[in-house]
Amino acid sequence: MLNSPIKVLDHKKAKTTYPEARIIVLDDSFNTFQHVANSLLTIIPGMNEEKAWQLTIKVDKTGCAEVWRGNLEQAELYHEQLISQGLTMAPIEKI
Repeated sequence: MLNSPIKVLDHKKAKTTYPEARIIVLDDSFNTFQHVANSLLTIIPGMNEEKAWQLTIKVDKTGCAEVWRGNLEQAELYHEQLISQGLTMAPIEKI
């Protein structure tokens, strides 16, 4: 057996951070308010009807709205699902 030093990991230093991302819906001239709000309700976890409508109105008034923020892998899934619903999406924005 080799005599090698044992390394003890410092939990503060060993903590891995996972990439995070933002999902942004863009305004377009073909999706209805109802469709955008329903898509957000269906796909984004924790979304409620009031927040979905607030975000839909924000997309219309300002041209875009962040609809979700979190783990990059989840962001990729939700982003693809919103695209499959026909929503106009900004590229995933890593943060």
